[in-house]
Amino acid sequence: MDSSLNTDAQGLSASTIPVIATTTDTWRHCADLLPLDLLSFVLERDPSRLVPGVHLKQAEGVRGVQLSSPHPSMSFPSSQLLVDCDLFPKEFSFVVTLKVPRIATKGNEYIFSLIESKRVKKQEVTNDKANISERHEDSQQYGEENKRPEKSNEERGQIILGLRFSRKRLHFVYKGHGGVTEHSVFGGARLADNQWHTMVLAVSSQHVRLTVDCNSPLEIAPSRPFPSALNIQGARFHIGSRGRWKGLYSGLLRQLVLVPGSDATHYVCPSSDPQLAELSVPPLLLDLPVIESKETEERVSVGLQRSCSEQLQGQLWFNPLKKGLYLCDGSVWIAVLEDHKRLDYVLEHQVLTTSSETHDIEVFQVPGTGLMAAMAHRSPASGSAVYLWTHTGFQLYQNISTYEALAWRQFSIGKKIYLVVSNSGGGPDKHFNKESETDFSVIYKWSKRRKKFVQFLTLQTHCARDWEAFNINQQTYLAVANHRKGDNNHTIDSVIYKWNKLTKSFGVHQMLPTSGAYDWEFFTVGPYHFLVVANAFDGVTTSVDSVIYVWVNGSFQVFQTVKTFCATDWEMFQIGSRVFLVVANGHRLQGNGPSQYAINSTIYELDMNGQVFIRFQDIVTYSAVDWEFFSLGEEYFLVVANSFNGESYSLNSILYRWQGYEGFVPVHWLPTIGCSDWEFFSSKGESYLIYSSAKAPLSKVFKLKTY
Repeated sequence: MDSSLNTDAQGLSASTIPVIATTTDTWRHCADLLPLDLLSFVLERDPSRLVPGVHLKQAEGVRGVQLSSPHPSMSFPSSQLLVDCDLFPKEFSFVVTLKVPRIATKGNEYIFSLIESKRVKKQEVTNDKANISERHEDSQQYGEENKRPEKSNEERGQIILGLRFSRKRLHFVYKGHGGVTEHSVFGGARLADNQWHTMVLAVSSQHVRLTVDCNSPLEIAPSRPFPSALNIQGARFHIGSRGRWKGLYSGLLRQLVLVPGSDATHYVCPSSDPQLAELSVPPLLLDLPVIESKETEERVSVGLQRSCSEQLQGQLWFNPLKKGLYLCDGSVWIAVLEDHKRLDYVLEHQVLTTSSETHDIEVFQVPGTGLMAAMAHRSPASGSAVYLWTHTGFQLYQNISTYEALAWRQFSIGKKIYLVVSNSGGGPDKHFNKESETDFSVIYKWSKRRKKFVQFLTLQTHCARDWEAFNINQQTYLAVANHRKGDNNHTIDSVIYKWNKLTKSFGVHQMLPTSGAYDWEFFTVGPYHFLVVANAFDGVTTSVDSVIYVWVNGSFQVFQTVKTFCATDWEMFQIGSRVFLVVANGHRLQGNGPSQYAINSTIYELDMNGQVFIRFQDIVTYSAVDWEFFSLGEEYFLVVANSFNGESYSLNSILYRWQGYEGFVPVHWLPTIGCSDWEFFSSKGESYLIYSSAKAPLSKVFKLKTY
């Protein structure tokens, strides 16, 4: 059991906003889906470059993308977004923003299509986990197709679903009952006028409704209803085409969102700008419009920094470097519209070779010395290490003797700085007494004179997985997550220690029952203090309750229990006034049955009125062992440590961005090996992520490039 519960990196290749599947006989329907931004998904799969065959263009001050070829990068298996689903949603809508040139020919152009591919179907039904190598093979395969003559419908596979237009009509095409292709044609939708338009196509079993620019809808009642069991196994989405040159979309595309389960019209209408109404536009297309000099030359100055004086009072100034608009009040420039930092792409900055595999990283500041990172190395022979950040990256600063270290935690008491390590291998004495169930974790204190950490205290622990330090009412506490005693006893007490100012030591304050405890997370909401434990295993199953505690009258009491599956980490974060908790679920295991590594990790939101955390969003992860939340400017991100998929440790860990109504959506795929921890840090105005590997003697630093 423990070999898989220890930070056994476990991982992912394709990413998606997760789906909860419901079962109809042997077929699984998609249900409880969030809106799915198809255009963002294809544009941002590779953050290092623009998708081949795609060009950015601006028309009337608004950005869109234009396709020059039906490149395979604009195609992907439907299983990457509609995870664990065999059947397309029964009811749904599409939100599209586009600019169509005046089409002289009578040809049809596809906004998108969902194609039944016989070859892809054979591959994907047997292996639903699309990975990087598969996407590369698809790319080569489809690239060769584009060079060959057009193939017939039968060879390429039938259209399951599609949206196309001609000069005067919009066609919604789908595979009906008995495999017959059905058409719903809107004759009054004149989109090919070289103007921006936003349309919502809503489909239910009884009608197909089209709303253009928030005007009165056009409605069609099909002679045969939309199928309630439309099989999409092995199908591929194609954006801007049907997978071949004929029918390639020639206009600009700005927004393409699938909203399962509902009519999205009320999400975007009414709108102050109905032709550009937004539900979800790719960040790549969100930029400040160009300021036209003809309209602004008298009232707006454009250029670098200039002084604000009484003579310039009321003058507007646009700073092209900061992308900000400022108003002179007679003495200083006041920001009217200011662009904030946005994440552009992620760049590998440093590959750090370590003495052994690493289970955890703790990044912290030591005044007068600089930014440091303590790494919990697995090998007792080499011990663990503290690194110092320099202009070239992290450099080895100090070695510390540890014994199969699993975690570090930095904390302060007054002006004094401490580090506590979780030792799971006991210590030198344990090598002479292999059956001992006791380990000793160690607290180190920063010596200002010696400029290094020195041993301060030891505390008895039991395969400690994590430490959490916190303060309540000016008192300092440490909580240890005791994972197990011996090899089999996982249902044991974890301990909360309290700092005694007189004895200069920690004493036991409270014992809390835990089941294979993996992590503690402390947080405060208003006057209330919470502590949540990640329970991973009770000796039989990983399906155990994790517990949220609240501080009442000097001790923690149960506030809420949450069903988790080998919970390995909790991360609390706030967006505005909203409070969230996200759990990393490792895998499902029941008795002697097989482990399931591809499972949902869940974000919960605190309902202030109901005083309970409720499920907000599920995200498919692969044996996740850590979440890290951070912000850049006014954007918010979560990065997950995907560590194992049942077959490989070399997987993508995923960076998600907050999209408001949509929740968190995947934006960057970061290749990792046995990822065990992520830490975000900043230095001299630059932002970075570092990850540790539990399966290779290396860690990597990524630089977050912003614009």
